[in-house]
Amino acid sequence: MRHITAHEKPNTGLRSIAGTSWHTRAACHGMDFEDADAVFFPLPRDHEAIAEAKELCGWCPVRGDCFDFALENGLKEGIWGGLTEAERRPWHEGLSQRIDYQRVTAFFNGRDVHLTKAERQVVIDHAYVRGWRPDRLAGALQISHKHARDLLRKAANRVFDRDRTYGVPRPKNQRKKAGPNKAGSAPAKPGTRQPVSRPAASASTPASLGKAECPTS
Repeated sequence: MRHITAHEKPNTGLRSIAGTSWHTRAACHGMDFEDADAVFFPLPRDHEAIAEAKELCGWCPVRGDCFDFALENGLKEGIWGGLTEAERRPWHEGLSQRIDYQRVTAFFNGRDVHLTKAERQVVIDHAYVRGWRPDRLAGALQISHKHARDLLRKAANRVFDRDRTYGVPRPKNQRKKAGPNKAGSAPAKPGTRQPVSRPAASASTPASLGKAECPTS
């Protein structure tokens, strides 16, 4: 993998959550340039070479970071993250709708993160819920103040429409658990006293001596 072994990141203008810090932990780290190209950039029908590369990727501790790096930087040639060009193609095509909440969390933790279209929308919605001002969102997304204000307004409208359609859920500490009702019994009305059920006396049980059982008022 020429970019990994050379410690060079392609100049694509995109931002990655992992950067290049994972390169030194890759199984291919330190390989000769020519050897790396031969192993990880085989011909599509060279099944033996592809199997050799996948075997090396199989025990790589940063295989996931390698896969994300290829997706985020549009690297469609060669084997990255243990997958060939054909195997990664669906991921590249659906990249704009991919949501990785690790990247969303990293964004809110102040990391300089490349966001997909879907992840960007999640960030905007959460920024509104967290009470972000337009200037803060503008600085984080590197957009204009007016654009950030419009995005937050749209997020507010989405939340309003959602609550109007599905209702606003009550906090957990305000939810009352209803007691178990007997089958066929109607719920008690407020302010009424429910009769207390008593077990029926068995025919073999002797009557109480000395005292008659009076009904409660």
